[in-house]
Amino acid sequence: MKTILVLIVIYLLYCEGAVKLRQDDQLNNRPIIGVLSQEQSLFLREKYPEENYTSYIATSYVKDVEASGARVVPILIGKDRDYYEELMKKINGVLFPGGATYFNNSDGYADAGQHIYEIAQQMNDRGDYFPIFGTCLGFELLIILASGRSEVENRNRCYSYQNLPLRFTTDYRDSKMFSAAPLDILVILATLDVTVNSHQFCIVDDNLKSHGLDDDWLVTSHSDDQDGLEFIASIEHKRYPIYGVQFHPEKSFEWKLSKNYPHSAESIKANRYFMDFFVSECRKSGHSFNNAAEENEYLIYNYIPHFTGLLGSAYHQCYMLEPKGVRN
Repeated sequence: MKTILVLIVIYLLYCEGAVKLRQDDQLNNRPIIGVLSQEQSLFLREKYPEENYTSYIATSYVKDVEASGARVVPILIGKDRDYYEELMKKINGVLFPGGATYFNNSDGYADAGQHIYEIAQQMNDRGDYFPIFGTCLGFELLIILASGRSEVENRNRCYSYQNLPLRFTTDYRDSKMFSAAPLDILVILATLDVTVNSHQFCIVDDNLKSHGLDDDWLVTSHSDDQDGLEFIASIEHKRYPIYGVQFHPEKSFEWKLSKNYPHSAESIKANRYFMDFFVSECRKSGHSFNNAAEENEYLIYNYIPHFTGLLGSAYHQCYMLEPKGVRN
């Protein structure tokens, strides 16, 4: 009850000063978001030995984006910087998904993510609004990229495989992510176990302080792992439209019984907020493809989702992407 009363007071204090979005005629109402692929897991590689798939995207991320009113272009790994620069001129934002890959693989998820992160910073410095959103592994990658990649990664070991509430920071309403969040969403997030955690690494406050990142990044909430370690649950860059969450809002679209993902009406409503927010950010980007034919060539619809859950995968469906170098 105390938490709810505090949220109501904060809401009343900030509601008049909430950030206002641009008028509809200034927004891009056909946003297209790139979702970064990652190295194919050994498990799935063994299930498709002849196809030689080298990367994949879980369809739950695609469904999450589409449910918020955007479309998806898959971003392949193993490409040179020109590929990412050209593609980012045509799309309106990038999602770094969660997963289980290493950051030291050559020409993999982390290398592609670094190209995208650096290009996005350059775009935003020029006044070309370009958002990034990182989920779980993607959030950790954002902080490691901001820290400077090295042999010793700037993240902590932790153990969190449970559904948790968020513990908001005192200044979370100063953030872009939560400044205009509806009160009922905040109450659900603060009081119910609705955020899905599935990670053996995490970012803690000391990771920011040790690398001088606390001046550039705003922490907006924390959660505790199963050993009581406090980790950062949500964050955003103070200058760039770059956001991260340690949990998995897209798991509303995953149904594996053993995972115990929350599917209550409250959890669906609260988790939808994050992609709705990110897509609203991507609407501020005016990028587009040259024509409908070029757009169609790049969309995720060119790939067929596979029912990987039937094979024992934690993902019910995955888009399998072709071997590196096949498509320019």
